[in-house]
Amino acid sequence: MHSHILAIDQGTTGTTALLVDQKLSIVGKATIEFPQIYPQPGWVEHNLNDIWDSTLKAIHHVFEISSIEPSQIAAIGITNQRETTCLWNKKTGAPYGNAIVWQCRRTAPLCETLKKEGKEDLFRKKTGLLLDPYFSGTKIKWLLDKHPVLHQKIQQNLVAFGTMDSFLVSKLSNLALHVTDPSNASRTLFMNLETLTWDEELLDILKIPKEILPVIRSSSEIYGKTKNVPGLPDGIPIAGIAGDQQAALFGQACFEEGHAKCTYGTGSFLLVNTGNKIISSKNNLISTVAWKIRDQATYALEGSAFIAGAAVQWFRDGLKLIQKSADIEALAQSVPSTDGVVFVPALTGLGAPHWRADARGLFCGITRGTTNAHLARAVLEGIAFQNYELVQAMQKDMNREISLLKVDGGASKNNLLMQFQSNLLNRIIIRSKIIETTAFGAACLAGLGIGLWKNLGDLQHAWQKDRAFTPRMSNEEKAAHLQKWEVAIRKCLAGC
Repeated sequence: MHSHILAIDQGTTGTTALLVDQKLSIVGKATIEFPQIYPQPGWVEHNLNDIWDSTLKAIHHVFEISSIEPSQIAAIGITNQRETTCLWNKKTGAPYGNAIVWQCRRTAPLCETLKKEGKEDLFRKKTGLLLDPYFSGTKIKWLLDKHPVLHQKIQQNLVAFGTMDSFLVSKLSNLALHVTDPSNASRTLFMNLETLTWDEELLDILKIPKEILPVIRSSSEIYGKTKNVPGLPDGIPIAGIAGDQQAALFGQACFEEGHAKCTYGTGSFLLVNTGNKIISSKNNLISTVAWKIRDQATYALEGSAFIAGAAVQWFRDGLKLIQKSADIEALAQSVPSTDGVVFVPALTGLGAPHWRADARGLFCGITRGTTNAHLARAVLEGIAFQNYELVQAMQKDMNREISLLKVDGGASKNNLLMQFQSNLLNRIIIRSKIIETTAFGAACLAGLGIGLWKNLGDLQHAWQKDRAFTPRMSNEEKAAHLQKWEVAIRKCLAGC
């Protein structure tokens, strides 16, 4: 019986396969990591063959550890790291070099050139985005400028551009499909937010040929079916696509305007549902498509901090001060405070609301008395400080408070971090029982796409709370913390 959904969450450091049953229970999960490539400082790449290999291994492993057979899969949903940019051969599927990852800052000079030409207002008005290396548009232009041979391939109709959703759908369908959804397309820097179509004027500015672009479909429909995928039968509908943060908003059942979620993954991403309204940010946030179901688009405001859980990974792998990521909580709890140490997690630049590609990480307030534990606590608090800034900017843009804030992602398991976040925001935050809400959201979209679940109400009822964190900090203590953060941010920006 076809009774389960397979969700593929293609993330920045690994690929997860998640199995969800008809009752919206998770019955299997497997994650396979893949190598990060750093050709030079500020540059980040992925090998597309590594990504596809990790996808196949994750799928194989999730069936291996669960009692589910591949023949029981009713549909596949895909969610993905969003702005990461890749090109491949339409006929063979072979990659044209490595993918340029969303974290990569190599196109900062190109963004500055476009700003000096007075183009930023146009891009912002049409796409809701800022001119920043984060987004796909300048990455594609960089690839086409650096590799002139691609232009000949384009003339032969042999080049496909995609974010990771498009690449995976192409591979899963044996190259039959070249599609994306509006949540991913809205991250490229050349999709018009109002029309949900590729914008000819912006493509012309970036000199990106339209023929390499995928077709924009909705976030929940049958795009096509699997063919020649090792470990999967042919004919499984591929029926849901959403960028990772929008999928998490969906998986958190934030279906009402004013409901928000913050995902603590590699980076930290705060999204609030703005309904059918596109809110143009005056506080350096971005407007984006949350999802499109049938003919109805739902929009969101987003604040992105590039480094969150990745700061803990750096503390583990770079500084080698802990054995595994989970160890940071106990180490941080071994001291009552940071003893004046503040950490700015600008390890790959600063995202919203500063948007400084040239910013670099910073510890402030280190003394002879500073220990590993103080540094560990400062790393966790630095993640929370960034999100405080995002919430403040978001509420100014909406001219109202966020009515509900849910949290998810790997680092949301850290109770110390969640409590400090609640303290800073002076509000209750709610952790979902399912913290893999990104993959879960993709499963929900795919299930809707084939009619396994009838409507959003079915999904709303399935959402469950794990724990609520209530603020426990005095206004005076909070003000002191924020004052130290302001000093650290000023020093960080002054050092750029």
